Amino acid sequence: MKAMLCKESGPIESLVLEDHILPPPGEGEVRIRVRSAGVNFPDILITQGIYQFKPEHPFSPGSECAGDVLEVGPGVTDFKPGDRVIALTGHGAFAEEVNARTVKCLHLPEDISYELGSAFVLTYGTSAYALMQMGKLLQDEWLLVHGAAGGVGLSAVEIGKAMGAKVIGTGSSDEKLKMVTEHGADHVINYSDGPFKDKVKEICGSAGADVIYDPVGGDVFDESLRCINWDGRLLVIGFASGRIPQAPANLALLKNCLIVGVFWGAWTERNPDLHRKNMDVMFQWLREGKLRPNISHRFPLAEVPAALNVLVERKVVGKAVIVID
Repeated sequence: MKAMLCKESGPIESLVLEDHILPPPGEGEVRIRVRSAGVNFPDILITQGIYQFKPEHPFSPGSECAGDVLEVGPGVTDFKPGDRVIALTGHGAFAEEVNARTVKCLHLPEDISYELGSAFVLTYGTSAYALMQMGKLLQDEWLLVHGAAGGVGLSAVEIGKAMGAKVIGTGSSDEKLKMVTEHGADHVINYSDGPFKDKVKEICGSAGADVIYDPVGGDVFDESLRCINWDGRLLVIGFASGRIPQAPANLALLKNCLIVGVFWGAWTERNPDLHRKNMDVMFQWLREGKLRPNISHRFPLAEVPAALNVLVERKVVGKAVIVID
């Protein structure tokens, strides 16, 4: 089979498309014929060798995919050859075939395409867990979503609206923010117009936002602590800015707020049944039109480096996918 391989940690351009031998699926695993794979920020970090998980070389990046089960490993009873599935692989999905643990797999409903399936679970799963379990977002609360045009950001905007919140989305361009508005945001703020904290307080009233969803980190996190409401929840999703911030403890005290880490991947392993329940809700909202995932870029397997680069250049609105014929 063909796979996009990372032979040593380095730049995106060091990835190479080569033949690769995939072992048979192990205990509790299924072998999947990949039809489409989602492109995500951790795929860049794992290629560069700066992600928290470092697989042995050579490996293929690619943390989520949708496809068909080809073979099941020992002990597998809930999947069979021919089943349509979505899998969270961690790595390995930028290939024609991949082995995945069944605890990380979901049945792909017949009315959802492979492309949509491969672009759905990581982003919407993360945001569902963040807003439902960790943020405990309530109807009519103010939700501030940073990086709102990105994959997780756009999903948070939609889920927040589906939960009855009032949503403010931030982004780096008016063009992207137009899309954020089309996906349900009540207000948008362009980072390039200057500090956002005063604008947030103006929109929400002097109190600030009740829940802040932050996949950016850095200066955005610092400023968020200055526009969060009393009893607010600041959700730490990631650090796309490249800087891991340090929170002044006095601000958390003065705002009586919570700074909440959101490690969705580890949570799904510890709580697989609740994760599936979350996704059942997401699939239902998708059918009802409350969620409208946006795929702005599609690439063939041979162009994985180009796909990762459009993510680096912040050209993606929603998600990019790798389509494998």
